[in-house]
Amino acid sequence: MEISEAIRVQANSHTTTGPTNYAEGRKAMGLNSLTYPLHCEDARANTDLTSTLHINLTEETVSSREGFEGIIGKSSVLRRLLQMVETVAAGDSTVLLLGETGTGKELIARAIHGLSPRNTRPFVKLNCAAIPTGLLESELFGHERGSFTGAIAQKIGRLEVAHQGSLFLDEIGDISLELQPKLLRALQEREFERLGSTRTQKIDVRIVAATHRDLEGMILEKQFRSDLYYRLNVFPIRVPPLRERPEDIPLLVRHFVQQATRRMRKTIDTVPSETMDALIDYRWPGNIRELENVIERAVILSPGRVLRLSLRDLRSRIAPSQNTDHHQTLEEVERNHILKTLKETKWVLSGPSGAASRLGLNRSTLYFRMKKLGIARSANSSSGPQSEPAAIHNAITQADRF
Repeated sequence: MEISEAIRVQANSHTTTGPTNYAEGRKAMGLNSLTYPLHCEDARANTDLTSTLHINLTEETVSSREGFEGIIGKSSVLRRLLQMVETVAAGDSTVLLLGETGTGKELIARAIHGLSPRNTRPFVKLNCAAIPTGLLESELFGHERGSFTGAIAQKIGRLEVAHQGSLFLDEIGDISLELQPKLLRALQEREFERLGSTRTQKIDVRIVAATHRDLEGMILEKQFRSDLYYRLNVFPIRVPPLRERPEDIPLLVRHFVQQATRRMRKTIDTVPSETMDALIDYRWPGNIRELENVIERAVILSPGRVLRLSLRDLRSRIAPSQNTDHHQTLEEVERNHILKTLKETKWVLSGPSGAASRLGLNRSTLYFRMKKLGIARSANSSSGPQSEPAAIHNAITQADRF
């Protein structure tokens, strides 16, 4: 079977360096060095429900080459992703990584840095969602001693630390509106001032940003600046969720079993086929991070050499997760919001308690949006289903009475 990506989220120091020179870095990080065959049978292909999947714990599933720790596989999904990484890494353009949490965006950012001419310089990361808004500016730009209460010493910001290297801004969608103009200026002008300083400093930093949020939707809601978005969105790369590549799961299972058994000094070399089928069928809303945690728990609870997983617990999580993987378009969100408001107002459009007032629209605008989105009162408690034109006409007629 074809093997895809295995990305392990790592939590280590926020700086690292790469190979000794650019040519060696590209050779070490070529596409072929990322691919490893899966030396085990496909559980789905075996019709014997009592069959097992044997794991050779002596085989390495993670590349030991510098800069690619934690990324394995050779599926078409991974190849397309890494081809984009190789294409953009050689330049100096800003990259925006889009994808759900737990998909391994940080490791992709590290790969971009490792493939770039900057790979001998620092790779610095900053999680914008993990730092309070009041401290984020200081973390990013630094501050001078005495610039605010508690600033007892000068602090060097992440931008300055990453000079001539790469700065990975994780969860960029969580940066406050107040800080966005200052970040935009630093990206465009390549200069900034520390808090409490009047001296402008020049910087040479490559930005790799990542988010799981819908930045375009945030722009419409005035939660994110459009000019900053366009500055970041030079080269967007979508990191696909695990549910889009279920064929990767056997390889990921082997990798995480190896990790867990080494830490716990246990021996597990068999995975029952029904267990593997359940893992493949599950939708994984938490992506690779969730899979890693599930496997670790299973290793802890397994008394022998066979991986034991509570299929009942896993199956009970499948049903609620079915709707979590559906990313609604902006039009779908608007349609659902209007429908919800119409139901709350019993399809009364105008008036102080009508749907138009609640939505902050005038009645004609709401009518136009309903017609465009195909919103109709499909059923009536007394008269049964209505056609779309009749439903909208009746809603407008009812509104005109107020």
